[in-house]
Amino acid sequence: MTTSYDVLKLVHLLGVVLLLGNVTVTAIWKLYADATQDPAIIAFAQRLVTLTDWFFTFWGIVLLVVGGYGAAWAAGMDVLRDGWLVWAEVMFALAGAIWLFMLVPIQVRQARMARSFAAGQPIPAAYRRLGRFWIAGGLVATLPLLAATWIMIAKPG
Repeated sequence: MTTSYDVLKLVHLLGVVLLLGNVTVTAIWKLYADATQDPAIIAFAQRLVTLTDWFFTFWGIVLLVVGGYGAAWAAGMDVLRDGWLVWAEVMFALAGAIWLFMLVPIQVRQARMARSFAAGQPIPAAYRRLGRFWIAGGLVATLPLLAATWIMIAKPG
């Protein structure tokens, strides 16, 4: 018989898969779309960055948090005192802050630009510059996510 802990841990892991999968795949296809130099393809890819953030990143975060805190509660863990859990939460929060305060504003600016060049205007240099910042910021934001994943698996200390 499956316990509530097992179900909640599964929900948590599904959230991890959605979040890390979308972060990785989105960056790759955006890089390839931008490399085409085709305004229509780039604009379409930029629109999908926003859509996949809502469908996969956001809901991955929801599942990850609900499942993680639920599983910790079901197992009697203290999420404010168990050191490995605290460090995983810190890494997750750091990644979230980078995403929310750096990457989302860039995505919004790029989406606005993409609507204009999808309609026939040239791709501005500012779009490409923001794209480089978005990729670099995305790589930086992924590192604490990977660290949190390792902490959750290894449970150091």
